[in-house]
Amino acid sequence: MRNAVVIPLNDAESLVITSDNSGGIGTKEQDLVKIPYEVTGYYLFRVAVMECIAAGARPSSAVIQNFSGEEAWDELIKGVCKGLAELDMENLPVTGSTETNFLLSQSAVGINVIGLKYNKDARDFSASDKISVGLVGLPLLGGEVVSQADDVAPLSVFGRLCTAVADAAVWPVGSKGVLHELKRMIAELKLPVNGAALHKDLLSGCDVDGLKSGGPGTCFLIAYLPEREQTIKEIAGRHFRKLFVFDTE
Repeated sequence: MRNAVVIPLNDAESLVITSDNSGGIGTKEQDLVKIPYEVTGYYLFRVAVMECIAAGARPSSAVIQNFSGEEAWDELIKGVCKGLAELDMENLPVTGSTETNFLLSQSAVGINVIGLKYNKDARDFSASDKISVGLVGLPLLGGEVVSQADDVAPLSVFGRLCTAVADAAVWPVGSKGVLHELKRMIAELKLPVNGAALHKDLLSGCDVDGLKSGGPGTCFLIAYLPEREQTIKEIAGRHFRKLFVFDTE
């Protein structure tokens, strides 16, 4: 699942580790994108935690690597705690380290989310006649994350969909865009789709740029059985866009 590392612990459980990083984004004079560290921490956490949950794990801790200075630490923690609150995981332990021996001219932060999953077979859509694919949120990058905050898929929506539609497959969109992640999702789920058809025109009927970076996980794909669509719409609201339906016959 995307960038998750899955380490089997025994026959029943596996450790799942996901990560994200940020450079040149913060409040330092030479940063390329000027935003508070609380915002940086929030989006770092949401990328890593979405990938952890999408891999089927329950997050158990978060670890921050801070190279932005001691003054950034409390704000980074606030951002992570905001994300935890949206997922109703306020008790999840957060730790980490700050580089204090040397000062960088630009901000730099990394994060790991560690989770535990029960081993089970990968989600199988092979017995279904049709599989629908939708997008929740929009791909946004840099300053758009702040200026178009209303178009960011809420983390609370992501969490609710993973719980309420457990037989769906969620897939966060990263820096290579919707189309790239769509190809990866189709390959992992083994959907019987002609690979030659997966080009930029596939999304021509949608108001979504399939090649644009998804930045800090501002949107995610969801593959689901058609009968689940109403539930997904009720949870995601205006953030949901139906992309297409794969006929598996």
